[in-house]
Amino acid sequence: MVKMPAGEFKAKCLKIMDQVKNYHEEVIITKHGKPVAKLVPVEEKKAKQVFGFLKGTVKIHEDITKPLDEKWEGLKG
Repeated sequence: MVKMPAGEFKAKCLKIMDQVKNYHEEVIITKHGKPVAKLVPVEEKKAKQVFGFLKGTVKIHEDITKPLDEKWEGLKG
């Protein structure tokens, strides 16, 4: 964690923001030696994948490929 006076932060703001983002380091901004603000990197959440997001949520108890012993009736047209 880096401490920095507000005046220095103001002069180098964009460069410091890039460093915080790229190196994941926090910066404490001070006025008259006392902390007044903290600049921290944003933790971006990864987007969930559409395919496979239900993996592990279904349990198969029997052979799902064997024929059923039930009669089906279809529509007669």
